[in-house]
Amino acid sequence: NKGDMEMEGFEPKKLALIRVLQILEKHSDCEHPIKHDKIVDLLESEYGLTIERKAIGRNISLLNEAGYDIETTKKGSYLAERTFEDSELKLLIDGVLSSKHITPKQSKELIEKLCGQANKYFKKHVKNIYSVQDWNKTENVAVFYNIEIIDEAIETDKQIKFDYNKYGADKKMHRSAIHTVSPYQMILHNQRYYLMGYNEKWQHIQYYRMDRITDIELLDTIRTPLQSVKGFEYGIDYKRFSQSMPYMFFDEPQTVEFIADGWAIDQIVDWFGKDIRIEERQDGRFLVSLRASVNAMEYWAMQYMNAVEVLSPLELRERLKKNVKAANEKYKD
Repeated sequence: NKGDMEMEGFEPKKLALIRVLQILEKHSDCEHPIKHDKIVDLLESEYGLTIERKAIGRNISLLNEAGYDIETTKKGSYLAERTFEDSELKLLIDGVLSSKHITPKQSKELIEKLCGQANKYFKKHVKNIYSVQDWNKTENVAVFYNIEIIDEAIETDKQIKFDYNKYGADKKMHRSAIHTVSPYQMILHNQRYYLMGYNEKWQHIQYYRMDRITDIELLDTIRTPLQSVKGFEYGIDYKRFSQSMPYMFFDEPQTVEFIADGWAIDQIVDWFGKDIRIEERQDGRFLVSLRASVNAMEYWAMQYMNAVEVLSPLELRERLKKNVKAANEKYKD
């Protein structure tokens, strides 16, 4: 009947507006404008829609009125502005590739989705998109599920229970312990994703690698309020996170002083930022003072042993002495 015929004529027109936009998103940019005749052909070949050439101009005008930045020149039309610029997409893709907490398969799927935000020409310029198997990434497929459960626990003030795993000599993860935790925050640091939570058994704040968590369970138990934890009476002090660097340790930050060679200053600022004190000495070396986790600084100072001498705290200096002595025993021959 007449009503059905009107609906048949009206529905493709609504679809045509969306399809014209999709064609411009997929096939065009400022270097690849697309003529209206070609849009007509693509509407028919890709979507089975048949419309007149002059209707393309009307649809593009409607899209411009709706806020889409579509430029039209003698060479054709193109989508001039997108949600993400190509450079932004490349930056996001690099972030996915370098994230050690995302499996190769999940990385590839995420990169494909990001490429879908650009036109067909973008993918040719993305390097390493199919080489994620070569990157040092987790094999734990549960990471995204862990994020969902932890996020729900944080939102509903609930505790969680999970297996925490470590790699063995067989290069496979094995359960090392079962933890019951009050979760507070998920933190990204050094391409690793961490959960900051209160261990209900040990009764202190702990940082857990998200890619080491398996068999997570949302409990009905109300989580321990963060304000009741010593040192967190006023909530999370994000500056304290930076002072737990360069590695994620939960001990109370202390003032650390050390002497450093000049060449290492660039590395020190890179690791710890600018909120540190640096004074040049008469011998051309530098006295550096900063606040950080002593446990983290033990690892860091060993890494820069040839350029750094820790002065205080004495506890840290003594630890390093023992480490150097033990290392000397191993390499004395």
